[in-house]
Amino acid sequence: MQPVLSRHVRIPGLTRFGWLMGLYAENFRHITRLFEPADLAAGTYVSRIGDGVDVRLDVIEQHPYTTELRLSYAMLDPVTGEPDPSAHLRLYRDARQAEATHCYVGRRWQDVIGMYPPPAEVVDHRLRMNTFLGKWLQYLAERGHGVATLHPAAGQDMLPDALLED
Repeated sequence: MQPVLSRHVRIPGLTRFGWLMGLYAENFRHITRLFEPADLAAGTYVSRIGDGVDVRLDVIEQHPYTTELRLSYAMLDPVTGEPDPSAHLRLYRDARQAEATHCYVGRRWQDVIGMYPPPAEVVDHRLRMNTFLGKWLQYLAERGHGVATLHPAAGQDMLPDALLED
């Protein structure tokens, strides 16, 4: 009789860092599909769908391979005067990744994790921020926000590059 050999197949686990990189890729697809920010000139844009809650997209800077943005509602925190909620984003177009570098949802990151957090806590915080961003982008798409509803803010004559080519 032959002995039965059992082989344990090890399926690699997904690390928190791997999960975070997956969120970055998913968020890149969401923000690109939603607003096509690589085609926008630096400036402020507003998306209106008629529900009274406008979305504001600030294109802070366009670099050769990255785009820096701030996404927020056109509402201000009465205490700080800052847009609330808001997320600062960095799009790495060559790597097809979008990272929420920091979010403001009632509190700053320093208030949440302290000034000198351990690395594991930083990764956890980034996971929470980018999960929030993904859900927010999905919600905005479901509500009807997108390229068709995005226009330069009043007083700006900046148009998306795609519209200038026509």
